[in-house]
Amino acid sequence: MHAQLNDTAGRRKPVVAILLLAVAIAAAIMIAKNSRAHQAEAPVAGRPALTVTTTKLRDDKWARTLLATGSIMPWQEAVITAQVQGLRIAEVKVSLGDRVKQGQVLATLDNGVGPVARRGLVQGRIVAPDAGIISAAEATVGTMPRPGVELFRLIRQGRLEWHPELTAEELMDLHRGMTVIVRLGEGHEVKGWVRAVSPSVDPKTRYGLALVSLQDSRGIVAGAFARGTFDISGGKRRVETLPQTAVMQRGTETFVLVVDASGRVHERSVLTGQHLGDRVQIRKGLKPTEQVVESGGAFLTEGDVVQIVKQ
Repeated sequence: MHAQLNDTAGRRKPVVAILLLAVAIAAAIMIAKNSRAHQAEAPVAGRPALTVTTTKLRDDKWARTLLATGSIMPWQEAVITAQVQGLRIAEVKVSLGDRVKQGQVLATLDNGVGPVARRGLVQGRIVAPDAGIISAAEATVGTMPRPGVELFRLIRQGRLEWHPELTAEELMDLHRGMTVIVRLGEGHEVKGWVRAVSPSVDPKTRYGLALVSLQDSRGIVAGAFARGTFDISGGKRRVETLPQTAVMQRGTETFVLVVDASGRVHERSVLTGQHLGDRVQIRKGLKPTEQVVESGGAFLTEGDVVQIVKQ
C-alpha cells in the first residue's frame, strides 16, 4: 500500500507543474498587454505636440471708425477772365503756384498805344477776386483775350479738402462736424472734419461723396490720393481684444484655440468686431480668464497637447 501511494504522488507532480506553467504564461501575457497599453498612452499624456505661447483677452479703449479713400480737391476755385475786349495783355505778374491777396494785380492790359489810363482804369488790369493760390495761368503777354476766356484759376483762400467716396450705408453713419484723420503718403497726417455729406449716391457707381475740410492744407497738392479714418463713435469705448495671430478663419467660421488646465487645446468659435493694427476685437465667445494659443494654431488640431512657454 505504501508503494501505491508513492506511485499516485509521482503521477500528480507533472500535472501540477503544467498548471503552474500555464498560470505563469497567462500572467506574463497580461503583464505584456498592460505594458503595451501604458506605452501607447504615454506619448499622448507626456509628449506635447507643440511648444506655444498663450495670451488672454486684453482691455483696450478704441474709437469706432470708418475707413475711406478719395482725392484732395480745392474747396472752391475761381475762374478769372478778361472783362473787356480789344485789349492786349501787356504784363503777367503771377505764375502757377503763387499765393496772392485779394485785389492783387495778376495782369495788365494795353490798347496798343500805351497802358489804359482813361476812365475805367480798373478795366486795364486783371485782379484777384479773393486771396488764394494760382492753380492755372493761361494768360500770355501780347495776346488779346476774348471776354469769358479763362486766364487764371485761383484756389480760394488756398483751402483744400478731402472728397472720399462712400456707400449709402457708410454715408448714413456720418454727420457734419465729425472728426477725421486724413493720411497722405508716409507719415503725413492732417486732422479734418466733415463739412457736408452727399444726400444721394451715383446710380451707376453706387457711391456718394463726403466733403472733409482740412485743418492745414499747406504742402498738400490738389488731386493727390488720400486715405482717411472717420471717428464714428465720437470718442473711445472699452473693448476686449486679442492679437490677430490668435484668431483663425475656416470658411465662414472664426475661432481661437483655448488651452485647458491639462494643456489640451480646444477650438472655440468667437464673434469678432473691429480691427485696429495687429489686434482684433472679440465681441463674444471667450472669457477674460481663458488662455488661447497666440500663434502657430494652424499646426494644431482639437485635443492636441501643448507645452506653454512662460513669457
